[in-house]
Formats: sequence, C-alpha cells, structure tokens
Amino acid sequence: MDTGRCAVPAAVTPWATALGVAALMLGTGLSGPHPSAGRGLLGSVLLVGGGLALAACRRAPLGVLAVTGVCAVGQLAAGFEALAVSCLVAVYAAVRAGHRKIALGVSVALVAVLHLTALLLREGAPGEALAQARNTLELAWLIAAFAAGEAVRQAERRADEAERTREETARRRADEERLRIARELHDSLTHQISVIKVQSEVAVHVARRRGEPVSQALLAIQEAGREATRELRATLEALRDDDTAPPHGLDHIPALVERFRGTGLRTSLTITGHPHSVPAAVSRTAYRIVQESLTNVTRHAAATTASVLIDYRRDTLAVRVDDDGQGTAGTAHPAPAAGLGLLGMRERVAALGGRLRTEPRGTGGFTVQAELPTDGAS
Repeated sequence: MDTGRCAVPAAVTPWATALGVAALMLGTGLSGPHPSAGRGLLGSVLLVGGGLALAACRRAPLGVLAVTGVCAVGQLAAGFEALAVSCLVAVYAAVRAGHRKIALGVSVALVAVLHLTALLLREGAPGEALAQARNTLELAWLIAAFAAGEAVRQAERRADEAERTREETARRRADEERLRIARELHDSLTHQISVIKVQSEVAVHVARRRGEPVSQALLAIQEAGREATRELRATLEALRDDDTAPPHGLDHIPALVERFRGTGLRTSLTITGHPHSVPAAVSRTAYRIVQESLTNVTRHAAATTASVLIDYRRDTLAVRVDDDGQGTAGTAHPAPAAGLGLLGMRERVAALGGRLRTEPRGTGGFTVQAELPTDGAS
C-alpha cells in the first residue's frame, strides 16, 4: 500500500484553485501600476472576485466565464495592469466541458471589448492603451488555454470510450460463455437425463400394470429423473437469460399468479400501498421471489392455497407469499435445492441490501417475507 500519497478531497480542489488564482491576481495587480483610493479598491475587489468565481467552474463553466470576463474588463477600466488569469482558467474549463463554440465566441468578444475599453477609458496614446489591453489578456495565453481545454476534453472522451468498450467486450464475452455453457449442458445432459426419466417411468408403469410391487429404488430413480429435468431446465433458462428480452418484473406478477392457478393451486394476489416505480433490480427480484415461492409451494408443500402480497411503502417494497401446506411450527419445511430456491432468494435480496424471512407459520403452512429497499427510485 502506498502511504506516501495524500488524497485531496474533490470538493477542496476547486476552492484551492480559486484562492490561489485570486491571491496571484491580487498580488500581481498591486505590485504593478494601479490607481489609489476608490478605483483601487474596486479594482482589487474585481481581481479577487474573478479568482474566487473559479470555485464554481465545474458546476457552471459558462457562468464563470461570463463573470471572469466582466471582472477582466472592470479591472482594466479601474486602471490595473494584470493578466486576467481567472479568465484563462475559465476558458479552459468551458472548453473542457464541451462548450467550444461559446468559449470561442466569448473570447473573441472579450478581446474586442478589452481593446475598446482601453481606448475609451485609459489615458495616453492609442498604442499604449492597446498594449495595456494586451497585458490584461494575452492572445497567446488565450489560445493556449483553449488548446489545453480541448486536449483534456479529447483525452477524457477517449478514456470514456475505452472504458465503455472494455465493459461491452467483457459483457459480450460473458454472454457468449454463458450461452456456450448452456449449449454444453443441453447437449451432454438433457438427452441422458431424458432417457433415464422415460425408462424409469416406463418400468414403473409396466410393473404396476402387471400388479407387481414397485421397488423403492425404482421410484427414487423416477423422482430423481423428474427433479433433475426440472432443475436442468431452470438452469438452462437462467443461463440463456441474456437481458436482451424485457426482464420480468412487478408488472408480470399478475400473469404469473394466473399461471399457477392453472395448476390447481388457489392463488390470490393483493397489492397495497400506493404503487410507484421502483428500481429495475428491485422489480426483477420481487418477481423472482414470487416465482420461486410459488414453485416451491407446488413442488414441496402439498398446499391447496397460496396468497401473494405486494406492499408499496415509502422507501421499501414488501413481498410476502403464504401457503397452507405442510410447513408448520416445529416441523421442517422441505427446502428446495441450494442455489435455486431459498438460497437463491437470499442472495438476490442480500445483493439489494434487503431482508428475507422464510419460516413455518404458526397456523400452518409456510411464509416467505422480503423487504427490498427502493431508496432513490423515481
């Protein structure tokens, strides 16, 4: 670890720059020819004000450019001969922010106004007045500030494009690898598992038709084949979900509940609170929780009814799924395979900083309760 570096907070840098430029301009202005009394005080205020305005360069570069330009004209009119460093920094900031044309137009106008101000308000020959205007804003320094801002802007744009390209490449490679794994699983396992499943079901059917006892081992093979088929299908669907199709979310829960009604499970859906938009990740997680919960009810709970509750709260989306199956207080509820059932739900909820409770109900059955934070949802 490098302990020799001192990190400077981002909020400190603009103020440090502004104070440094203000001190530099005030020192330069007071060390050279300058008026006294009221005009001297006004000019000093303009010198310091132009420098301090740079603190807002990142938030309002064009506004700062206008303020520093006015201060530069004012300091020249007041009789100060000091390079308008604040104006150069403002031009650099405006160009870096992407306002090239406006910065160029303001710069040309400022040079013209400075020369006109010198001719009208400064004493002496026209040549001396124009020289004083050039001392306030050197054209060479102005071009350098413009070029530096453009160079930094181009470098930042290329860096952003390179970062975006790296992310897109990594995402594409991950999608390709996921699809390759899905194809390998499908080609290597689906056929074999299907053969085992079909053969075991045929053997059980033939034995029962002949009135012969069916061994527990054969029944276990039959059930294992069915479960393996379901889990493999779920795994392949998850691997092939490449986010190119619209993801399932809260809007799809009513259709999901209706599909489970078609399996013979009496399922109800209740929505409370004031529905509002939630982050996409929260919406997808809520759908997956309801989907996994209802799937587990049909597979493991031997339930006849299930209820789904979606409660919109101010900063939280609450999801609850209750059933009247075999899970009761003091008895173990059959848990689905790790990673595809309760564990998968816990991982999804934990990733969002939420809470998940899964436990038997005191009145019988099982409950799944999730609270998903929606802070920052629009």
